[in-house]
Amino acid sequence: MISKVEVERFSLTSSNPFDRVVAAINDAIGHPDMAEFWRSTHRTQSVAEMESAIQKSLGKTGLMLFVEFDHGAIIRKGTGRDAPRIIRLVMGNPLIMKEMAKHVPDAGSYAPVTVLVDERSDGVHLSYDRMASLLAPYGNSNALEVARNLDAKVEDLLQQAAA
Repeated sequence: MISKVEVERFSLTSSNPFDRVVAAINDAIGHPDMAEFWRSTHRTQSVAEMESAIQKSLGKTGLMLFVEFDHGAIIRKGTGRDAPRIIRLVMGNPLIMKEMAKHVPDAGSYAPVTVLVDERSDGVHLSYDRMASLLAPYGNSNALEVARNLDAKVEDLLQQAAA
């Protein structure tokens, strides 16, 4: 079976330097040692212990970084230039994912979310595909409410980083 999903993409452009925008995002999210994070969550014996282990890894936004891809470094290979600078940040909160996936298991395909930060001639672009648009075809109001709250959290983070 093949389904069509229409995605809403949130984008904004900042006049701030690339490094400042990325630093603002990094300051607001948690940066756990991922190997230790997974070990600690798998060792937990109860939901309360698991939630506590996850909470310790979250930043002030309630989000954490899972992985960062430096796409720009790959593109720049062989050019001898410092541009373009493009990073993909995979971030989220496993407790938010759990709340969406218990209603719509396919939410696990979309969470954690991706934020793209790329430097262009007109500024630093920040882009994010809205979770609510990805889950809309499933028609579950409970999952959509959680997704909308996640979208607001991510979009607020990006607006603050761009300001």
